[in-house]
Amino acid sequence: MTSMAEARVKREFKEALSGEEFRQCHIKMELVNDNWTELRGEIAGPRGTPYEGGRFVLEIKVPEGYPFSPPEVRFITPIWHPNVSSVTGAIRMDILKDHWAAAMTLRTVLLSLQGMLSVAEPDDWQDFVVALQFKQRQDIFLLTAKHWTSAYAGGTRSFPELDLKIQRLNDMGIDEHKARAVLSKENWDLERAADCLFL
Repeated sequence: MTSMAEARVKREFKEALSGEEFRQCHIKMELVNDNWTELRGEIAGPRGTPYEGGRFVLEIKVPEGYPFSPPEVRFITPIWHPNVSSVTGAIRMDILKDHWAAAMTLRTVLLSLQGMLSVAEPDDWQDFVVALQFKQRQDIFLLTAKHWTSAYAGGTRSFPELDLKIQRLNDMGIDEHKARAVLSKENWDLERAADCLFL
């Protein structure tokens, strides 16, 4: 990384550690292996959303051209959201692509991602299946997003009916994550999910 980019990240990191805003918004940032090009972010799911109660971990890679090039960011914690791939954690958000500006910071990115959890953009999707469910079956989308928050991000809600369906597929030799993913894509229809897996 160039010295200018490294100096910028060091300054931002120092501000993040001392800033009250990080604590108030429940966002965190830390180095990975003492490397200024690799960081780990964490955001709390906003109140009043299906992500409430969850803590979502993000991988942040800072390119050599930073701050003139945006950081590469993806969700490590699986999440059910139209603008995030349920498979890879890839994010579709303007400021991480064409609308990045050198005045923006890693703090801007974390706050924007937290805001994205409150306001999805299903017409500018990263995960088509999730976006379609969001638009056509809002009730199932909300249930699924809450379930994923509970399963992967430390949410406290309980979903015994959904867990039972996952267990049924698990008993057939399908691992828990794959069972959850297929059931989620099939609107929790156990028969259709089984057809997808075994036909």
